[in-house]
Amino acid sequence: MRIPDWTPELKAQPQELVDAILKRRGGTLINLDKALLWSEPLARGWNVYLKAVRTDLPTSPKLRELGICTVALLTGAAYEYKHHAPDFLKAGGTQAELDALNAVVKADARQTAAHPALGEVEQLVIRYAAQMTLDVKVADEVFNALRQHFDTTQIVELTSAIATYNMVARFLVALGVSPEA
Repeated sequence: MRIPDWTPELKAQPQELVDAILKRRGGTLINLDKALLWSEPLARGWNVYLKAVRTDLPTSPKLRELGICTVALLTGAAYEYKHHAPDFLKAGGTQAELDALNAVVKADARQTAAHPALGEVEQLVIRYAAQMTLDVKVADEVFNALRQHFDTTQIVELTSAIATYNMVARFLVALGVSPEA
């Protein structure tokens, strides 16, 4: 990491904040937390907001994680991919779909995500995430196709997850946060 790992000795933080992060993480701080804890307001807000995006949105966890994995691959956020590929599998995705995602991202996933291992909706989510990540603007064709498969709330939640993890990826890559050993 380009900055030192946070420790309480280097910068004291309120114990209730550290405890809240530990609770969300299952008892262990990950490297991302060790960067975020340099800023109390950032760590506090991140913990609440990312929990909501990760666990409180009812829109398909599989498709959310597919969008996040797409962002991770497109931005070079190996840390993000390492953490979210297993979540995609736990949410019902397959290794064949992850392999297909890797293949279509190496091409131009903004234009097509066609692959025999991917369904129509999965291809659409990948294209949407790719256009959001690489172009920011999304083609009307892609957005209109989303409307055929998702209601407004689902589109907002999927968009939020993809946008949020673009922020996460940029934070991770800029600070050189590496996957845990």
